[in-house]
Amino acid sequence: MTVIDPDTQAGWVPEAEADDDVDDMPLSLRLSIADTLTLGNATCGFMAVYFTTTGILIPHLTGSDESGMARHSAATAVILMLMAAIFDLFDGLVARKLRSSPMGAELDNLSDLISFGLAPAYFVLVYGMVADDAHQRVSALAAIVVLLAVVLRLARFSCVAMKDGMFQGMPSPFGALTVISIVLLELPFVPTLLAIIGVAWLMVSRVEYPKPRGVLAVAMLGWIVAAMGLLAAWALDAPGGQLLLQTGCALQVVLGAVIPLFATARRVNTFRGNRREARAAQLP
Repeated sequence: MTVIDPDTQAGWVPEAEADDDVDDMPLSLRLSIADTLTLGNATCGFMAVYFTTTGILIPHLTGSDESGMARHSAATAVILMLMAAIFDLFDGLVARKLRSSPMGAELDNLSDLISFGLAPAYFVLVYGMVADDAHQRVSALAAIVVLLAVVLRLARFSCVAMKDGMFQGMPSPFGALTVISIVLLELPFVPTLLAIIGVAWLMVSRVEYPKPRGVLAVAMLGWIVAAMGLLAAWALDAPGGQLLLQTGCALQVVLGAVIPLFATARRVNTFRGNRREARAAQLP
């Protein structure tokens, strides 16, 4: 029974009925399995920032010479970013197979911003503070460029409709891992800086990248697992671990450079083919 307050004419709902309304949670507030994976993505990104701070930055600021701890922390931070990429890969697959809540797209963008925007940008910032030949302020500027590139890319992803199976611009997980690979290669400062800015530009470019589905998703998962193994070997100072890590990082950077070249060549060939067909249609 609903009781009407004569002064306010507002309905008073008994406590039992109010509890029923709380239990009947709107669909927009219910988390799906895919949303839980997305939150795992965000957690990994935050923990990557934590290990970068406690294991690399703080020992450097306090004058600690424990290079092994810094190597372990760097490897842990990057492995967490790789785990975030796995969560990001599987939340999309699960959402397509099962269902996604109305919050799914927003949660995905916010989590990607943490794991593939903030975490790699912070890694670049710390690199500029601890590397011998780096310039702290210039590195901070490069970190801001990376962060803003991911912000713009995610915002555009929410607003621009692309044809099925394609991304416009380098996907943020791929871009983040490429940025980290450039830092881990330990190249001179200027080439490192230029390469990082180049990756940031690719993330906001109009170059088309295929979405990781089917065989491509399996290949991406295999590559991430292999990268974790390389990082573990490097962190444990295994024989040849440094060489293996640099080889894996170099392959990641090469992939980041080659895919846009193939995509551009395909667009050029498609444009030329369309123009030839248009000319042929105009002939009598």
